[in-house]
Amino acid sequence: MADGPTQQRQNGRRWVTLILMGILLAFVLSRLLAFNPSQRTIPYSQFLQLVRAGQVEQVKISAEQVNGVYRQGGKRFDFVSTRPPGVDDAALLEELQAHKVEFSGSRPSGFGRALTTVLGWLLPLLLLFALWGFFFRRMGAGAGAISFGRAKAKIVNREDLHTSFADVAGVDEAVDELKEVVDFLRNPERYRRLGGRIPKGVLLVGAPGTGKTLLARAVAGEASVPFFYLSGSDFVELFVGMGAARVRDLFEQAKAKAPCIVFIDELDTIGRSRAGAMAGGLGGSEEREQTLNQLLSEMDGFDPTAGVIIMAATNRPEVLDPALLRPGRFDRHVVVDRPDRRGRAAILRVHVRGVKLAEDVDLDVLAARTPGFAGAELANVVNEAALLAARRGKDAVGMAELEEAIDRVSIGLERKSRVLTEPERERVAYHELGHALVALALPHADPVHRVSIVPRGIAALGMTQQLPADDRYLITQPELEDRLAVMMGGRAAERLVYGELSTGALSDLREATLLARRMVEEFGMSEQIGPVALARGPLFLPTDGGRPEILSPELAAMVDAEVRRLLEAAEERAARTLAERRSDLDGLAQLLLERETLEGEELKAALAASPLETVPGKAV
Repeated sequence: MADGPTQQRQNGRRWVTLILMGILLAFVLSRLLAFNPSQRTIPYSQFLQLVRAGQVEQVKISAEQVNGVYRQGGKRFDFVSTRPPGVDDAALLEELQAHKVEFSGSRPSGFGRALTTVLGWLLPLLLLFALWGFFFRRMGAGAGAISFGRAKAKIVNREDLHTSFADVAGVDEAVDELKEVVDFLRNPERYRRLGGRIPKGVLLVGAPGTGKTLLARAVAGEASVPFFYLSGSDFVELFVGMGAARVRDLFEQAKAKAPCIVFIDELDTIGRSRAGAMAGGLGGSEEREQTLNQLLSEMDGFDPTAGVIIMAATNRPEVLDPALLRPGRFDRHVVVDRPDRRGRAAILRVHVRGVKLAEDVDLDVLAARTPGFAGAELANVVNEAALLAARRGKDAVGMAELEEAIDRVSIGLERKSRVLTEPERERVAYHELGHALVALALPHADPVHRVSIVPRGIAALGMTQQLPADDRYLITQPELEDRLAVMMGGRAAERLVYGELSTGALSDLREATLLARRMVEEFGMSEQIGPVALARGPLFLPTDGGRPEILSPELAAMVDAEVRRLLEAAEERAARTLAERRSDLDGLAQLLLERETLEGEELKAALAASPLETVPGKAV
């Protein structure tokens, strides 16, 4: 298969480099041949004095200089002297004859003089061009003037692709969708004989770390075809038009290596919607829009039977331009969602292949302990556990290291250097047990897994972990109301015990406020506002709040009042629950101060003497 324009450009650069090296070598050789290290350079006036003193033996005269041999102190020296312009040749010859100096003429070759003149001009220019190219590369414009419009794709050849579907777990539906793409790249005639065509573009959408890039590499590895990888930001440059030029070059390279897969990561970088006031105001001169237009035209122009599959990934599908998503372009959308419990167990099995595990490791238990974890986070858990085991000098990774790694990934490192005073430790203990006791008392709250007063991460002085019994995809209003009460439990406990508040409830208030606002603005769970969606947030990225639609001042005030009502009702519910169990709160606080960490089963055992009665759910 011909390498196409890329190979031609490489051959052209090679010939230019060889020619320049040959010129430089000729210049250096000419200088070396003319160079005499023992030759002295003297002024012309000194040369005349030596002639008149009878010390010069012989000379060679040219139009520009005089060189020869003279004696001084019993020794002979070679010399060269430059002739001043307008020197009378007849007078010089008479002077030489009068002092019986042997002389002759010399005439440099025309080629040598021409070569010296040309190289004297050419070498400085070459030096300037080399410096210009070096600084231009430093500014990020590619590999110089020849490659301004070249795509920055990383090309992985067939023999270097070792990823397959066996390395992908937890996304079975996405794998099933992509197997058809692999089958087309292997057996295109199977589809062409029936008149079918494979989708030109496959868009992978999902949260960060769910394995979108890994899936694309697995497709290329299964199909055994070249894999072009580049990010959307690789198209955008300082110079106008470079993005569009790189899109054209990318498709030229892909067609030359077909069948192949072109994978564009973070497509939303260049594929943002052109709608809206800002986009309309910028017009057609905006670089990102030109790049998008070129991508759209290239996807329309190439032959779907050529064997070039365009794959892209994004975690922001809601901002993509509708023209990208229409049939004929990215007309197949594959959702790569966070794995469920079985998927997490399968992902853990993939990542522990090269890890030596102890006999007490139960991957199903770890999968249950990691709800909401994506594949990248699970891989990080296994790696952190292996590092911990090595640091502790163990021969295998045990369950204790894996449990500790989960806490490290989800909450942060244990801050042993952060020493709290006894009053602070006691306040943190009451705060965390406020969360735990409310969660144990309410009927729809998730089970408590662990309570700790060990500082972790950036600002966490303690933690209360809850683990759902099963993966949840729908959450009812009573369950959300119980979550709000649990979040306000720490603040309610501090007010109950100390009669005052502290800054420890900062993150609780932020999370509770966000949840209450989503209940009002997105879920329609407010009788005052009604069944109206007032905000729309990203599908896969965490956010501090949705994008509010245009609200009237009256409606915005009603929303704020409803959010405040939900939070106040949740705090009142938590305070009432804790007041009824004040003795349990005090007893567990003393136990937590002694042990620093209590597991969920230990909490239940400590409360066995005076079991908690479930408080009926009360609408807030």
